[in-house]
Amino acid sequence: MDKLKAFESFVSVATRGSLTAAARAEGVAPAIMGRRLDALEEHLGVKLLVRTTRRISLTHEGSAFLEDCQRVLSDVANSEASVSAGGIKASGHLRITAPAGFGRRHVAPLVPSFRAQHPEVTISLNLSDRVVDLAGEGFDCAVRVGDLPDSSLVSVRVADNRRLCVATPQYLAQHGTPAEPADLAQHACLTLSSEASQTRGWAFCMPLPGGGSEVTHLRPRGPLDCSDGQVLFDWCLAGHGIAWRSTWEVEREIASGQLVAVLEDYAAPPNGIYVVFPQRKHLPLRVRLWIEFLKHHYGQPQFWQIGVPA
Repeated sequence: MDKLKAFESFVSVATRGSLTAAARAEGVAPAIMGRRLDALEEHLGVKLLVRTTRRISLTHEGSAFLEDCQRVLSDVANSEASVSAGGIKASGHLRITAPAGFGRRHVAPLVPSFRAQHPEVTISLNLSDRVVDLAGEGFDCAVRVGDLPDSSLVSVRVADNRRLCVATPQYLAQHGTPAEPADLAQHACLTLSSEASQTRGWAFCMPLPGGGSEVTHLRPRGPLDCSDGQVLFDWCLAGHGIAWRSTWEVEREIASGQLVAVLEDYAAPPNGIYVVFPQRKHLPLRVRLWIEFLKHHYGQPQFWQIGVPA
């Protein structure tokens, strides 16, 4: 049995849902496709497909095997591409996940540009604030913001991120500008509600009496709180108070003058924006190119300020 040909036939039948359609696409008789699938199932010792006269459906084992086959075929295609055409031709399916807010603003706009450069790559983008199990759910890589927990994942830092206190010029003109973090007690602070994940509060770098500084956390109070960061951003932009937001979220508005950063001298040290991926001996070309693509754009200050590919 030609395993690679059997894998290709299985993927073709499974994705088309028809033995006849798959055979037509490959230019062979349906009986030949059927024999390939029979041989593959016999070799594996499991049933991959349930075939009736009307439809073909995947078994539980078949669904799991389909993802593995697609990954193997993509890796083979990338291996061939890496030794031809100067090693710049990527293909296959790229599955990416990113946090919802960051992904909408700074990942999704780049996806069409990346695919325009690599038209043989297809892309799925998953936006979710939960920590996705990359290997278990079949993702090639994830974009993550903030300190990373210890894990078996490989991480590449592609940009820095800071948290800043921001407000509109109109709010500051009416209520004054805080000179130090303690002054926030006199202001309308827009905070995440207690059930949200940001339990430690707002971080500031405070000077020590003997010299140096340390990061401390304050929990400002205010008339409005919400469990959704996007809502806090919108409230801040509407002039309802001071918010503590990431530079990836507010740098464009700071550059345009819609928001003003305050207490910058007390801003905590930056954390990172990372691309993480499962450990692999040979990273697929499409993933390597995607990481370099992000590093290129995220490394340009104007990207964060104007939000378009440079």
